[in-house]
Amino acid sequence: MILELENVSKHYQMGDTIIRALDGVNLKVNAGEFVAIMGHSGSGKSTFLQVASMLAQPSSGKILLREKDVTLYNEVERARLRNKEIGFVFQQFNLLPRTSALDNVALPLVYAKIPENERRERAKKMLEKVGLGDRLQNTPAQLSGGQQQRVAIARALINDPTIIFADEPTGNLDTKSGEDIKRFLQELHNENRTIIMVTHEEDVAAIAQRLVVFRDGKVVSDGKNKYAKYKKNLPMQTGE
Repeated sequence: MILELENVSKHYQMGDTIIRALDGVNLKVNAGEFVAIMGHSGSGKSTFLQVASMLAQPSSGKILLREKDVTLYNEVERARLRNKEIGFVFQQFNLLPRTSALDNVALPLVYAKIPENERRERAKKMLEKVGLGDRLQNTPAQLSGGQQQRVAIARALINDPTIIFADEPTGNLDTKSGEDIKRFLQELHNENRTIIMVTHEEDVAAIAQRLVVFRDGKVVSDGKNKYAKYKKNLPMQTGE
């Protein structure tokens, strides 16, 4: 078991009202699973991603990563764990705007105190893996949306994380770029990567094998993905 949530809740105080963004969530994710998280706006899926990835602390309950209770960790310990064990892919890419693709990808290695020569070499190889070996020195403004997302994926992979969390990874992309990112996520799953992806689009969810649906902060469905059109060994198409 890679990740387990035991009766996890996340509550917010809004004036005199308590918002139950997560309400007693129980969920287990095995190594190598590709899980799509869906639900209407306000269902709790984004809060789930923040809490499960340790970007936010739950109000109650327990989160186990590799059977270790990470809810007992302080913020410094959680930050170190995130840098080592978790890769993030965001809808907004979250790249440093004046920094080259190479240095954006290498950034997690800076926090891990990897020597400069090694981190630049590893970042170069990772950008080559996502089809951007000829764009090492380009800044985000010099890249298309699809290329920026591939830089973000390369950054997410640079520390060989235990879990990749993807938050609406195709949400800001045109159709062709979105298809490229979907193919690459499938390719990562073929490598037995564990991926947890939040999306509101059925065609994006279709690349996952398991579907978890949230409503009002609770898991209302969890099982085989009814939208699944998953195929093994789909190569990424990098031409743009």
